[in-house]
Amino acid sequence: MWIEPFSLGLTSPLSTARGDITERQGFLVGVNDTDAASGIGEASPLPGWTESVEACQTALAATDLGSTETHPDPSTAPAAAHAVELARLDRRGRNDSTPLATTLRKAAFDAADAAVPQQVPVNATIGTDDIDATVAAAERAVAAGYDCLKLKAGSQSLAADLWRVRAVRAAVGDTVSLRIDANGAWEVPTAEDALDEFAALDVAYVEQPLPAEKLASHRELRGRGVDIALDESLASASLSAVLEADAADVVILKPMALGGPLQAAQAAARARQAGVEPVVTTTIDAVVARTAAVHVAAAIPDIAPCGLATGSLLAADLAADPVTLAAGAVSVPTGGGLCGTDFDSLRR
Repeated sequence: MWIEPFSLGLTSPLSTARGDITERQGFLVGVNDTDAASGIGEASPLPGWTESVEACQTALAATDLGSTETHPDPSTAPAAAHAVELARLDRRGRNDSTPLATTLRKAAFDAADAAVPQQVPVNATIGTDDIDATVAAAERAVAAGYDCLKLKAGSQSLAADLWRVRAVRAAVGDTVSLRIDANGAWEVPTAEDALDEFAALDVAYVEQPLPAEKLASHRELRGRGVDIALDESLASASLSAVLEADAADVVILKPMALGGPLQAAQAAARARQAGVEPVVTTTIDAVVARTAAVHVAAAIPDIAPCGLATGSLLAADLAADPVTLAAGAVSVPTGGGLCGTDFDSLRR
């Protein structure tokens, strides 16, 4: 077993309603077998969704990675739990030559056919820049083959956000799906006004329009012509609380924030059973966790576009990406575990 810290800068700060994200710090975790393949996992904490970097390190240090008897608590240290679960799943998949997506499909979904797709559709994410920069980014994304765009909102006035969304819709036309992510920045009156305006612009959903704890208010926002997607509410409350409150049409599942790829796949199955659509995204992870998130998305039958095309946000990465991105979709690795031998340069 081994634990190795890392720090990766972003190409430019990613502006959100919670502030700018400028770097990702985390840990690689490895489990080794003497006579079998090793497994690798990643913990990339992002406070607000997971524990702190310090708490993650403490949880990992307290875990016997070589044993299946000890495991970080996903409710208090989800990033650490993600790393450990992923490392063990990767080791298992490499030893029996089974891709992680197949393992997750069999474990989480009642599917006689465990075949997974070769590609997963993805959305492009666009930050809260001015109108010209936002439109230019949207046009570049569509030219690159994306047919689903997620625009960050909430850090400016609603009027400014509306101008940006209108300008993007005019630039990309009616066939491109638009999603808006407010990161919990609005109160109910602002959210109601936003939804009414966005309905006329054929916005697919608004992600986390209200603060995370306001589940009842999110329920009241549903049915206004734009779906409600919840993200931070799953971290502050739980998926169970969101489903019981009937607060969402869509849930945003971040494997890093849920405690691991299997936890995320099982959450997707529970959401589907409740009539709520899952969408898989990353917490701007490094390549190991991003690859795992692709497997989670591939394990979910008929998955909608997911937020997995985030590797370009990093100025550098831990290793070459085994996932290829083309025409608005990412490839699903077919090697055992995460990607067969592709991450061998990271293993000890």
